[in-house]
Amino acid sequence: MSLRIEWKKIQSQGVSFVYYNSEFTGDLRGRAEMLNTGIRIRNVTRRDSGTYRCEISAKSEEGQQLGEATITLTVLVAPTTPVCEVPSSAMTGTVVQMSCKETEGSPPSEYQWYKNGVALLEKTGAGSARAANITYTMNKKSGTLLFNTVTKNDTGEYFCEASNGIGLSQKCSVKRMQVDDLNVSGIIVAVVFVALVMVLCGLGVFYAQKKGYFAKESSSQKKTNYQSTSEKDFKHTKSFVI
Repeated sequence: MSLRIEWKKIQSQGVSFVYYNSEFTGDLRGRAEMLNTGIRIRNVTRRDSGTYRCEISAKSEEGQQLGEATITLTVLVAPTTPVCEVPSSAMTGTVVQMSCKETEGSPPSEYQWYKNGVALLEKTGAGSARAANITYTMNKKSGTLLFNTVTKNDTGEYFCEASNGIGLSQKCSVKRMQVDDLNVSGIIVAVVFVALVMVLCGLGVFYAQKKGYFAKESSSQKKTNYQSTSEKDFKHTKSFVI
C-alpha cells in the first residue's frame, strides 16, 4: 500500500530524475508512460541509452520498506555512411595512413577496408606465410589502415565498410591512391640547372666588374655631385660680390 515510485538515470555527470512525483521529466516528458512500476518509452533514440534505476518505497507494519533495481538500456542504431580519408598520391617508402569513421552506430561499428573490390586481410601471426606478404596493419575497431613503407603494389582503389550487426552495412565512396617512385633523375637535373644559373650570374658580375661598368657609374655619380657643388659655390661667390 502507498507505493512511492521514482525512476532515475545514472550518467557520468550525476544522477537525474526521470519519473518523480507521478510525472515524467526531461526528454521523456510526453513520450513515456508508466506500466505498473515499469516504463514504456516511445520513439527511442540513441540518447535514451544508459543505466536506469527504479526506487520503490512502501509503508508496512515493520515500517518503511525500500527497494531498488538497476536496468541498462542499449538503443540499437544502424551505422551511417562512414567518412574515409585516402591520400590521392604517395611516394614509395613513405608512411601512409588511411582512416574510416562513423559516429552514429550503436553499438559502435567495426570497419573493413577493401582494395580494388577485395577485402583486405588482417595479420594472423608473425610467422605465417600470409602475414609475410602483408605490408599494412588494419585496425577494425578504430578504422585505420596503416602502411609503414608503401610500395607501388599498394596502388589501387580503396573504400571502407562500417557494420555493427544492426541494419545494413554502409560504405564510403571509392578513392584511388597512386604510389610512384621518387624521381631521382629529375631532382638531379633541377639541382644542376640551378647551379648553372648561379654560375652564369657570378660570371656576369665578374665580367661587369672587370670591364669597369660599376666604376664608371660610381665616377659619373661623383662628377655629378662635384658639378652641383661648384654651381652652389659660384652662386654664393656672385652673391658676395654684389
